[in-house]
Amino acid sequence: MVNPVFINRISAYLPHDPVSNDEMEVRLGVVGERPSRARKLVLRSNGIQTRYYVIDPASGQPSMNNAQLSAHAIRGLQGNGFELDALECLVASTSSPDQTMPNHAVMVHGELGNPPCEVVSTSGICLCGMSALKYAWLNVASGQAGNAVACGSEVASALMHAGNFEAEVASRVEQLERSPEIAFEKDFLRWMLSDGAGAVLLQDRPNATGLSLRIDWIEILSFADSMPACMYAGAEMTEEGLVGWARMDARERGGRSVMAVKQNVKLLNDNIVRYTVEEALRRIIPKHGLRADDVDHFLPHYSSEFFRERLAVGLANVGLPVPMERWFTNLTSKGNTGAASIFIILEELFNQGRLRAGERLLCYVPESGRFSSAFMHLTVVDGASNDHEDR
Repeated sequence: MVNPVFINRISAYLPHDPVSNDEMEVRLGVVGERPSRARKLVLRSNGIQTRYYVIDPASGQPSMNNAQLSAHAIRGLQGNGFELDALECLVASTSSPDQTMPNHAVMVHGELGNPPCEVVSTSGICLCGMSALKYAWLNVASGQAGNAVACGSEVASALMHAGNFEAEVASRVEQLERSPEIAFEKDFLRWMLSDGAGAVLLQDRPNATGLSLRIDWIEILSFADSMPACMYAGAEMTEEGLVGWARMDARERGGRSVMAVKQNVKLLNDNIVRYTVEEALRRIIPKHGLRADDVDHFLPHYSSEFFRERLAVGLANVGLPVPMERWFTNLTSKGNTGAASIFIILEELFNQGRLRAGERLLCYVPESGRFSSAFMHLTVVDGASNDHEDR
């Protein structure tokens, strides 16, 4: 039996002050001593106006690592009868961990210092935040835990900083003198990604006063059977597919900026809506009887305003034309924080006081890594009422 599970508290943490478009390259550094020619083009397309970095504006150095950033968001969940000493399950996710081993979640646990509990990390790119939330949900729903915290975080600036490309610049002096830039597939993402963390507290009963979000279902689908890798790090794309960093020596890894995040932009543009929206919803809609009229708030995570109209077309193509006036996203002000994005979107909507009991939310998180998609359905409930367990 699946027991009802409720999101009772949501917290977000965005480091330092917001960074404007004109300040980005100063904060991230210039690659090859020449400003990026791609920056203005990418920013005009993605529509992002401000974002956040852990890089201290005064020192130019990171002021915290990913585990510390996550811990900041999780500590924000305390209060209203919940303290971290009572935490039973912690699930933390990121695509930019501070190290390859130990896993990210145990490092977050170490930062928090709460008593022993179940600790799990999910890996991936944007979707790993949702997979963390699903693990936490199922743990509480099965009765294995009475509460759980799911967290998504990113420190993209650690991978996007100019210092990461110095070895490649040095190894390609002659080529870069003719074309003084790193490859667009790498430079593109320097102006797309940013830092932040968000966390949710899941419990087996709703808040005694105020609103909660009941998790009705979470669906996650991979289309890797049909699609090649599109976004990757720690690897190089060859005719045979991805070749991982462990098969290269240190000089080769540095000379190619192998650890940098890269994306095949054409593959992304041609396929992200088709697979993560249309193909996913063709499977999900009949399973759950999903109808546009039943969606009061649509919370999409997308990387760029470029995809907004395309997403609307994709929804209409599968018979789920949710009007844009019901959409809520904070991409333009909070940036694209990858695995943290859906938590940061939820936090702003939930804590603004805009929700009403009985309203239904549909959350959408795509991932272009090898094309995966997640949809989550939530219902706003009032703990004081008696109908919060209706499914």
